[in-house]
Amino acid sequence: MGSYLNPGNKGFCESLNSAIYVDKSGLIEKTNTLINTRQKFVCVSRPRRFGKSMAADMLAAYYGRNDDSSNLFDNLIISESQSYKTHLNQYDVIKINMQEFLSVTRSMDEMLSMLKRYLVFDLTECFTQVHFRDKDNLIQVMKDIFAGTGHSFIILIDEWDCFFREYQQNTSAQKQYLDFLRVWLKDQDYVALAYMTGILPIKKYGSHSALNMFTEYSMTEPGNLAEYFGFTEEEVKALCIANKISFEEAKAWYDGYRLFTHTEDENICYSMYSPKSVVEAILRHKFGTYWNQTETYEALKVYIQMDMDGLKDAVVRMLAGEEVRISTGTFSNDMTTFAIRDDVLTLLAHLGYLSYNSIAETVRIPNKEVSQEYVNAIRTMDWHEVMHSLEASRKLLEALWKMDGEAVAEGIARAHSEISILQYNDENSLSCTISLAFYSAREYYTVVREMPGGKGFADLCFIPRKLYGDKPAVIIELKWDKAASGAIAQMKERRYVEALEEYRGNILLVGINYDRKSKTHTCEIEEVQNFN
Repeated sequence: MGSYLNPGNKGFCESLNSAIYVDKSGLIEKTNTLINTRQKFVCVSRPRRFGKSMAADMLAAYYGRNDDSSNLFDNLIISESQSYKTHLNQYDVIKINMQEFLSVTRSMDEMLSMLKRYLVFDLTECFTQVHFRDKDNLIQVMKDIFAGTGHSFIILIDEWDCFFREYQQNTSAQKQYLDFLRVWLKDQDYVALAYMTGILPIKKYGSHSALNMFTEYSMTEPGNLAEYFGFTEEEVKALCIANKISFEEAKAWYDGYRLFTHTEDENICYSMYSPKSVVEAILRHKFGTYWNQTETYEALKVYIQMDMDGLKDAVVRMLAGEEVRISTGTFSNDMTTFAIRDDVLTLLAHLGYLSYNSIAETVRIPNKEVSQEYVNAIRTMDWHEVMHSLEASRKLLEALWKMDGEAVAEGIARAHSEISILQYNDENSLSCTISLAFYSAREYYTVVREMPGGKGFADLCFIPRKLYGDKPAVIIELKWDKAASGAIAQMKERRYVEALEEYRGNILLVGINYDRKSKTHTCEIEEVQNFN
């Protein structure tokens, strides 16, 4: 056992021994099918704190030749697979964290030189029976080992993209790094499986990538690994029940990443949660912002304030709860090359600040935790009109609870006039402005747009979460050049309260109209009770 060659199972043992462990060993069945095939090159990119290193530790423990890991895996999901015993502890594993080498060196030449020396040291110390042609050449050393012993390698590279994130402008060093990985891994018989993890997909240069042999699994295209990108909704629900905390609150705070696996017959959607956030909330018995604790809102601020046509409009609309359609095709898989707004939004999806829907090709802010990071960033920017609207939203919500229709109409009018970027063109623009004006409602409610009920769809529904059962439910109907009273009548006629058939308590029916001629808003509020 060496530092990098067959490092053992200590890392995975720590995961198993932790207070909260979710079994993701089904991933191993997927990688087993790729060993010694043309698909043996795998690059998995997902945000920080989404379990990348744990997965690498698990694979090292399972495949590594020097340890018997059956006691760790016999009771996990992978043990039910036919391939379980076939590959268990059958390979020499090389496991490296690129961040470790980057942090202690000052250049790409120095980093790669250190990496090669350290790996050669472990290899030659272990395979003393092999005659080496050139002990200073990593690739030749691995070729000699394979020729002399028949042992192939599982190569695990964690934080593979750290250089692209920390030295964003050094393109020559980036190319040098990619060329090293290509020469070390591509078309080499000693590679049984190469598995890389990072935040960014593989960098594109020109019309091709130096690592075009890799199959990529990312936040925009997770493939058949989607369920291993975080905690699934079923897993979070089970954890909440076992630890006696509110799943409804966990969902409001941390749900929102929609990852799709495309099969021949259907598209399977996984509702994904950040493992870091869920674990911290359970251990602390307190919901809060945990995922981004290791990085300040400044990182997000850099991107959302870029001078890109349509970027501010997109961010404001997503703060209001809308989804924004984007194209990911022009994204260069780095943190500096942005031709259009969509490139910035695609990067934010890879970083975890947005959720990408590959079916609809849209992005949205995933949940309350991430939304708070946008608010923190905007608070220090020159988006004063947006911030003022967000801060005024609490007073607007209180006016709604008091059934003060005039105050609600005035608050919405102020939000409309302040956020000039949201021009009224139709009812959808009106809906966006109102959703942003009622931003604070998300603290107490599950907010649903276009909720089916009775004989139609309610424009907006505020459904109180159980912790806030003293708040009334709210159904909002929007009108354009009509009458607020007509909106109330429509809700009654079409029985929109049926959208809240499981809710018992007071319901506020809210009709809001915008008159284009007078450029005024009117609002009527009526209270009903739902005992059905």
